[in-house]
Amino acid sequence: MKKFVKLLVVGMLVMGLAFSAIGCGNKAENKTPANGAKPVLNVASETTYPPMEFTENGEYVGFDMDLIKAIGAAEGFDVKITSLGFDALIPAVQAGTVDACISSMTIKEDRAKAIDFSKPYFTAGLIIAVGQKTEGIKTLEDLQGKRLAAEVGTTGLDASNSIKEKDPKTSIKIFDSVGEAFMELEKGGVDAVINDMPITAYYIQTKGKDKVKMVGEVFAAEDQYGIGVKKGNTEVLNKINSGLDKVKASGEYDRIYKKWFGDGK
Repeated sequence: MKKFVKLLVVGMLVMGLAFSAIGCGNKAENKTPANGAKPVLNVASETTYPPMEFTENGEYVGFDMDLIKAIGAAEGFDVKITSLGFDALIPAVQAGTVDACISSMTIKEDRAKAIDFSKPYFTAGLIIAVGQKTEGIKTLEDLQGKRLAAEVGTTGLDASNSIKEKDPKTSIKIFDSVGEAFMELEKGGVDAVINDMPITAYYIQTKGKDKVKMVGEVFAAEDQYGIGVKKGNTEVLNKINSGLDKVKASGEYDRIYKKWFGDGK
């Protein structure tokens, strides 16, 4: 899921490295705005993944949204968010429609061949979710032959596909958003959803309360999220990494984490 504008760095004597202004298709002239406004970093995200990124009162909110804005503030640029489907993020970054993407995206080898990632900013892991009254499912082995749901392009879908490889009787329904997968679980259309643990926990605390529960242990616990930029775009990547370091050093990262996940870090 991804497209971003190619960057031409100018104005280094005025404001340091400048980011691309809003643009699409052709190369953008990377100049510091003449009116003194901050340069803009165009960022894509799949904004249906609470508490990481979602829409509330017409605004894009969530952990990732707060984090990328804090990184922007630390580095002196404004952040413009564009909402895209998850499977459109990497193509958007590659094509130059956006400068970067942040969307709870696990750093994986195949993705790292397509785009460059920032330093890891979040450790996730996967968990199994089932209906509140479901019994007998606790492990991945228990899911063999069952009906599964997952969001397109995610590590949860990868895990589901691995189960199906071991037992072809396993069926998988793929949805554009994890919220749709959980809705399918609630109405009994599938037996389980495999998804990132923090997102699943948040769903259960909010919309899925008394309807969905997590079972078993967190697995793929080494999974880490990264911010994606176009391959070889070191100007943007260095700024993002620098901003992330500053946000962590200042304590802002911890404040954002507590806002969305409480004290259980």
